[in-house]
Amino acid sequence: MAFATGPHAACRLIQTRKARASLRLAAKTLCTAAVCAAAFGAAGMAQAADAGKVGLGLPLLTSPFWQSYNNYLGVYAKQMGIDILAPVNSNNDPAQQITDMNNMVNLGAKGIVVGPIDSAAISRALDNAAQKNVKVVAVDVAPTQGNVAMVVRADNHAYGEKACKYIGEHVKSGKVVQIMGDLASVNGRDRSEAFRACLKNYPSLSLLEIPAAWKGDVAASALDSLLTANPDVKAIYMQAGGVYLSPTLQTLRRKQLLFPAGDAKHIVIVSNDGIPQEYEAIRKGEIDATISQPADLYAKYGLYYIKAALEGKTFKPGKTDHDSTIVQLQPGVLEDQLPAPLVTKQNVDDKNLWGNTVK
Repeated sequence: MAFATGPHAACRLIQTRKARASLRLAAKTLCTAAVCAAAFGAAGMAQAADAGKVGLGLPLLTSPFWQSYNNYLGVYAKQMGIDILAPVNSNNDPAQQITDMNNMVNLGAKGIVVGPIDSAAISRALDNAAQKNVKVVAVDVAPTQGNVAMVVRADNHAYGEKACKYIGEHVKSGKVVQIMGDLASVNGRDRSEAFRACLKNYPSLSLLEIPAAWKGDVAASALDSLLTANPDVKAIYMQAGGVYLSPTLQTLRRKQLLFPAGDAKHIVIVSNDGIPQEYEAIRKGEIDATISQPADLYAKYGLYYIKAALEGKTFKPGKTDHDSTIVQLQPGVLEDQLPAPLVTKQNVDDKNLWGNTVK
């Protein structure tokens, strides 16, 4: 019996040892796989975080409009869970803006939200971003060349038309001054062209123009000279209250031409931006109206579209779910035209206007 059971026991012992060795090897393999999986998972999370980094390019910060826009960016980025780089101010310098955008790409930004200063010059930065597969959303100003995932903007032709119609309805005859923005910007061109075209419907009004390139000091100096030669000006259209409001009012005050609304000598003034300072000027009767550029919505939907672009989402022309319309500017370039209401004394205290929410 002993001889008969011994070999079987030996075989079972050998099989048991092999099984244990196999189990140890399997356990080791599983452990290694788990470690690798954890490592790859961590790397994937890091890559996902990197993919979410978004650069923010500001054209300038001397305007209350852009200051407000900048403040909204942080609020909406947090709400949407977007990892942003510190905003960069290009100080109204197109060459600096190109450098700033290239630096954002070098810092690892996978998306950029930028307010172009020069509609044509920005194409160099857009081309560089495209080569590095970096998505770009343009806010406020549409580029004339280059690829962008979306342009977030209001209808700037409507700005000029609304300002013109308001003046046409409130001024029977006389000289009208248009203080223009930078004509290298599509915004400046759109507003100027629309205002000119509309004013032709009011033959009793004559047009005088000041090209001021979004610079308050230029506007003030040119307006001073113009009013010296034309003290009988009846209306002024300022294409950007953020930079033109204060110098315009100061010039009129110095020339003793600033009279409140309702006075027979009052110069009708219409602005663009919708900043709190304009609303206060409307309440005082210093200016009559402004068109509210949605600084809050520019920030919100600029970030919304860059996040969508990074997620591979695309859009088509048509109505949106946020009271706007997406239009095709040119093949492959879409623009979400956000609403920009006319603000007068009748609705200046509307709490839905972003300019009344700024603290």
